[in-house]
Amino acid sequence: MSTLLIRHARVLVTMDAARREIGDGAIFIRNNVIEQVGTSAELPDQADEIIDATGHVVLPGLINTHHHMFQSLTRAIPAAQDVELFDWLRHLYPIWSGLTPPMIEASTQTAMAELMLSGCTTSSDHLYIYPNGCRLDDSIEAARQIGMRFHAARGAMSVGESQGGLPPDRLVEDEAAILRDTQRLIETHHDACRHAMTRIVVAPCSPFSVSPDLMRESALLARGHHVSLHTHLAENSNDVAYSREKFNMTPAQYAESCGWVGPDVWHAHCVQLDPKGIALFARTGTGVAHCACSNMRLASGIAPVRAMLDAGVPVGLGVDGSASNDGAHMLGEVRQAMLLQRVGFGPTAMTARQALEMATLGGAKVLNRDDIGALAPGMSADVVMFDMAQIGYAGALHDPVAALVFCTPTTVSVSVINGRVVVREGQCTTVDLGVVVERHNRLAAELVG
Repeated sequence: MSTLLIRHARVLVTMDAARREIGDGAIFIRNNVIEQVGTSAELPDQADEIIDATGHVVLPGLINTHHHMFQSLTRAIPAAQDVELFDWLRHLYPIWSGLTPPMIEASTQTAMAELMLSGCTTSSDHLYIYPNGCRLDDSIEAARQIGMRFHAARGAMSVGESQGGLPPDRLVEDEAAILRDTQRLIETHHDACRHAMTRIVVAPCSPFSVSPDLMRESALLARGHHVSLHTHLAENSNDVAYSREKFNMTPAQYAESCGWVGPDVWHAHCVQLDPKGIALFARTGTGVAHCACSNMRLASGIAPVRAMLDAGVPVGLGVDGSASNDGAHMLGEVRQAMLLQRVGFGPTAMTARQALEMATLGGAKVLNRDDIGALAPGMSADVVMFDMAQIGYAGALHDPVAALVFCTPTTVSVSVINGRVVVREGQCTTVDLGVVVERHNRLAAELVG
């Protein structure tokens, strides 16, 4: 049994039922579970390891609900810099056809290190392309090495250009093979226990790259094994037009027709989700991963997140792929989500604390978990600390919690995932980041050519 005490936080943001923010706060952790939360005076003063959080804001680890980590290899590709979603994909599909298993592993570790340094402790990743022997197992192994809590989504594309889909035919898979491999991954890697570090998600890529049959069969497979479902939906106006032309339905109607609504489902983007779709998602508990930076980068529009939240739709945040965001800074995504809602819907559309809640409790609900997203007894020991002495926060300490969101995003000084310190003094402890980045850049140059 090992214990960890984090004490003397300037503010401890619990995200508990009462949304307590505790001055001179402390957390006592035993193994990988939080045992006590309160003021430093109330908690034990001894532990196997003690971390002094003086001058820091301490938060639940942030939760990233949508990513494509392999895309870290193709950031800022010149031909794809100034186009919308479908043209962006058409430029990148040929490059991604050269992906190899070492590239998947390297990009996963690069993406996860970037996330961890920005305050993220749990991430989903949607890997939907499997050329040259690539497997989701490559990502899972990389996540275990670096120590991130991971929801690995087995994506898939099965409808190529010759069948009216968007991806090239050489990048699509046979649907029976997709379902077999998805089942193998669930049986091999999925951990349904509380505090699980690895979960598998069933995740056909999008309405414009898979068939309705695969959507329906995937839903049956997922529910037979009690795992979550994830896909892209209603990302931009072309996406909506495709659903209307191909299926004679809105994206939300199509999702419902395939069995893709419910508390075990979350959809990425939903920028163009209409009021009826919002009501459907609220009624069924269907979640949304809001990706503000990517939506701005691709000019997809402003997702009606304020309306979703008001209706009761579970909403989490996602950085999305690093080829449509060109970054993976989770705290930065919190800031952009808040600012973008204000651009679209006014200065009261979202507060700093509401944005943080989406990145913690909202993300946990979207991923169908009750053990992360808050600092409370019995919760997983995922904790991050931000040093408020950094220059970006100078003059903003009247409200240190809001300062985290309003001010320029910074990196964490300490991150704890599952009771293990994975970032200390702003440095990753589980991998040599210099080696990871050098390898990543070498493989990116090889991929792009």
